[in-house]
Amino acid sequence: MSGTLALVGAGEFLPQMENVDRVLLEKSGGTRVVVLPTASAPDGPGVPEKWAKMGAKHFSRLGARVDALLALTREDCARVEFIQCVRAANLIYFSGGKPAYLYETLVKTQLWDAVRAVFDRGGVIAGCSAGAMIMGAHVPHFTRKLGIPSVEKWRAGFALVPRAIIVPHYNEFPEVMLKLFTGATPRDAFIIGIDAETALVGNNSAFQVMGAGRVTIRRDGKVERFRAGENVSL
Repeated sequence: MSGTLALVGAGEFLPQMENVDRVLLEKSGGTRVVVLPTASAPDGPGVPEKWAKMGAKHFSRLGARVDALLALTREDCARVEFIQCVRAANLIYFSGGKPAYLYETLVKTQLWDAVRAVFDRGGVIAGCSAGAMIMGAHVPHFTRKLGIPSVEKWRAGFALVPRAIIVPHYNEFPEVMLKLFTGATPRDAFIIGIDAETALVGNNSAFQVMGAGRVTIRRDGKVERFRAGENVSL
């Protein structure tokens, strides 16, 4: 990977994340930010607009030039003006919502190609919640059995972190659910659990924890936990 990847557990555009996002702007080498609230399109009218407004206000407060693009469908992801705007960005931020919808909307589109171009030239790609989940190799699709959430099947992710299953909101899950979840993972996969208001930031296999919570790595039968300032090898 040439650029920087930021995986955020929850809390996008909140004041608590300002210090993290200042670092991301510095790493991006510029001030042009694109906010993509695509993942929230299934949540109903007005929801993506809310996230777009929050993102624009948040990054403007940090001194950035912000474009919040309502690229909510695959047709939107072919719009020339959106593609050009993304290509000109230094930092691209995917907010939360439905990970499967986000992936299916972006995959094999010119907009995603533009995102990768920014990343490949050294820019920053940040994803929060669903936006973080699609950066892994596998994305869980949940169903409920007897009222208990369980993984029905696994969908593909963009695999910017190979083999990884990225689990945001990690500190909000009860331990019993985590055990059920980890017992159903694809062969050779490992789990990156990211707490709310916490980010895992880096490139290639070298990352660092930032923010208020912890990052948990479940790999090869072992569990490791890391706090802000600690380095994580993926």
